[in-house]
Amino acid sequence: MTIPANPQPNVPSVDNSEVADDAVILDVRNQDEWDAGHAPGAVHIPLGELPDRLDEVPTDAGLAVTCRGGGRSSRAVAFLTGQGREVRNLVGGMSGWEQAGKPVVTDDGAPGSVS
Repeated sequence: MTIPANPQPNVPSVDNSEVADDAVILDVRNQDEWDAGHAPGAVHIPLGELPDRLDEVPTDAGLAVTCRGGGRSSRAVAFLTGQGREVRNLVGGMSGWEQAGKPVVTDDGAPGSVS
């Protein structure tokens, strides 16, 4: 199975209010977006690298997957679900996470932002 080319509206999802601030989240954004800021404890695997790095995806049941707004992560969720993983798309992505007042940090722990 390959990663779908378009956003997938009918994938399992989770609201950011249901995800702990320090939960493990899979972030599929590009490197520059990650560098600007991400959720604490997130794992970074850019969408295009996901098939080759499948063994690095956390196996937590109900793992939240995020991008900036939810489109790329919906594609990742469709792909990972097809691989037998129990994952959910983070509604609103990192933009929604930041707007909800959830923490966004850089790799060195300093405050970050969603670009």
